[in-house]
Amino acid sequence: MRSRDFSSRMWAEALSLLEQADRLHRQFLRASGTEQVHAWEPPVDLIETGDEVRVQIALPGVSADAISLAIEPGGVTVSALREFACREDGAYLHRMEIPYGRFERRLQLPLDEPYTALELVRETLADGVLTLIFRKKEGR
Repeated sequence: MRSRDFSSRMWAEALSLLEQADRLHRQFLRASGTEQVHAWEPPVDLIETGDEVRVQIALPGVSADAISLAIEPGGVTVSALREFACREDGAYLHRMEIPYGRFERRLQLPLDEPYTALELVRETLADGVLTLIFRKKEGR
């Protein structure tokens, strides 16, 4: 293994840990004042193969028409509003573990040479999981 490969991997792991810490901080500590705070962030799987990048986001109870995607160079932002499911008068909530409310999840997508761009080729929502398939593109 070349030292440059090790260094790149080391920095990628460090940045990943920082992103996790930041996400947990935003998720569990509420900011005061007028700053907008998102109530939750859905869990994500990010999978890279030779010619594509696949993003899978757990969105239980979120309809397809409620989801907003913003594709940016090198990344994607997914946002939506998950409504509170139980609105019956007299209902007693014993446990609530599935989060609800507005969320926004920004993801940086991996892209190494010789690839220069990612193109969204498929978007599906099935069984509460949003799957985004990006094809790697070569060229200028």
